[in-house]
Amino acid sequence: MAYTSTSQGNEKPVRYLDKDFGDFKNALINMAEIYYPDLLNDFTEGSPGTMFIEMASYIGDVLSFYTDTQIQEVFLQYAQERENLYALAYNLGYIPTVTTPALVNLDLFQQIPAKSNGLPDYDYALKIEKNSDFLPNNGLNTRYLLQSDVNFSFSSSVDPTEQTVYSLNGTQPEYFLLKKTAKALSAELKTSTFGIGAAERFKTISLDDSNIIGIQSIVDSEGNSWTEVPYLAQETIFEEVPNNEAYDPELPQYSGQVPYLLRTKKVSKRFITRFKSNQQLEIHFGAGSTGGDDTSIIPNPDNIGLGIKDGRSLLDKAYDPSNFLYTKAYGEAPANTTLTVTYMVGGGLKANAPSNTINRVGNVVVSPRVGGLNSTLLTDAKNSLQCNNPNPALGGGPGDSPQDIRLNTVAQFAAQKRTVTKEDYIFRTLSMPSQLGNIAKAYITQDNQISLETSKRIANPNALNLYVLGFNLNKQLEILPEAAKINLATYIEQYRMLTDAINIKDASILNFQVEFNISVKPGFNNEQTLLSCINTLKRFFSIDNLQINQPIIEGDVSSILYGIEGVQNVTKLEFVNKFGGIYSQFKYNFVAAKRNGIIYPPVDPSIFELKYPNNDLIGRVNR
Repeated sequence: MAYTSTSQGNEKPVRYLDKDFGDFKNALINMAEIYYPDLLNDFTEGSPGTMFIEMASYIGDVLSFYTDTQIQEVFLQYAQERENLYALAYNLGYIPTVTTPALVNLDLFQQIPAKSNGLPDYDYALKIEKNSDFLPNNGLNTRYLLQSDVNFSFSSSVDPTEQTVYSLNGTQPEYFLLKKTAKALSAELKTSTFGIGAAERFKTISLDDSNIIGIQSIVDSEGNSWTEVPYLAQETIFEEVPNNEAYDPELPQYSGQVPYLLRTKKVSKRFITRFKSNQQLEIHFGAGSTGGDDTSIIPNPDNIGLGIKDGRSLLDKAYDPSNFLYTKAYGEAPANTTLTVTYMVGGGLKANAPSNTINRVGNVVVSPRVGGLNSTLLTDAKNSLQCNNPNPALGGGPGDSPQDIRLNTVAQFAAQKRTVTKEDYIFRTLSMPSQLGNIAKAYITQDNQISLETSKRIANPNALNLYVLGFNLNKQLEILPEAAKINLATYIEQYRMLTDAINIKDASILNFQVEFNISVKPGFNNEQTLLSCINTLKRFFSIDNLQINQPIIEGDVSSILYGIEGVQNVTKLEFVNKFGGIYSQFKYNFVAAKRNGIIYPPVDPSIFELKYPNNDLIGRVNR
């Protein structure tokens, strides 16, 4: 476009679209030919006029280039400088990575002796501490760190311990073999120490290393731990504590299913981390001191609303439901101490490993269950520790590319760690760590109440009902323990919208039996065809494929049976409710619930479950 300006009574066009040297030069020559034909009429390469025009064009070209570059680096989609990309990503809530570690599930084994009565002696079961490492046999010395403690004496639906007889003394078991599965991360622990003098506002220290995954811990010389937070203004964190009577007198009865409880903790000693474009990791501390606490808790009847005693109005404040705390200090600043920083390095493509290669025990810290044990048997138990990875270690690679940073930042900013839709709540519920409660199924719907006048359901716009179920050791559905529900309420609180009220409820379990008759095509074995039908239905009705409020469509089941090689016709297909005893307590009329070949669940959220597929899939071949 062009802008027309008035100079000495003459209107002259000024163009803002000329960007490069050639455009500037041509525009200046055209202007000279129009407005100064008598003074400038020689535009050959060697003329003085051309020299001045080219100098002006050069300056315009350079200024235009830097102006465009500066504007470009302001926008995430167009920024090219890695330092600017990092800054924009952090501003929008995304933390870039400089390396990606591999993840793997390790099978850990140990032997324990048998007691005189032939039962396993779990006193010799070991506890392997977190960060113990294991190595592959490929000579690369890549270490795989355990992400949590492994306790062979503990077994639950979340963390089962498999037990088999390892050796016999005659007919009596002599040793048992225990097996646990644990998650491991390709990483190596390193430490650095930093001497800190007088308190300094927003103290910053840098880790000068490569392939840093993250901070494991920071401990000062007085033994105080410093906690990493997403931002310095956040003063509360969630911590997992053992589910025992020291923390709650009522919930330890569920410790077999929920080994840990989720608690909120206030931390004044906190820090944040930030990667630089040169892959160095900066650690930033707060600006406060250890002399006092300047935190104000909001909301409170004394400090929010209209007409309060000190005249303040905070009605226009936006509150984070997981953090009702405001502080001007942003945490303490370390002073006159020595900080020991333990951090993880590793990752990359070399961290990936084929299956059955991670079978060397590295630096492992083990402890027995009790004291006063036979030293020889205890040594044998420790020496029997073995590991293996039945599946490959995958996921290792380089850090974020510029395009990765752009795409991940946009996705992170859109999510904003908030549950807005029903799908958000289901995703967050199923994402809760399994040690806090093994949530298998989740469903959320609008809360409703029964009208006393009309006996009809009335939607409650101020609340949502979250229906959940868990698994038992046999991967069968069961009611979620109370401890898991309490943990879930605490976990969702950090993502919940301030105006959402969540009621956590139990979904109903409806067990059923399938009876079917088939006729087999000539030339096919009856027993083999029937077995193929039963195995196919087992996979179809696997609990992993069923969700709360999902109906049973008879037509889909018939289509699956007809698709099995050898099946000529399906002459009977019937679903029967199983209840009481070893089944669920809920009775349901499948015949009355069927409409047009579809068996619908009841109004209250429920899930169909084929609890015992080996017994409840009854098939026959027509003779």
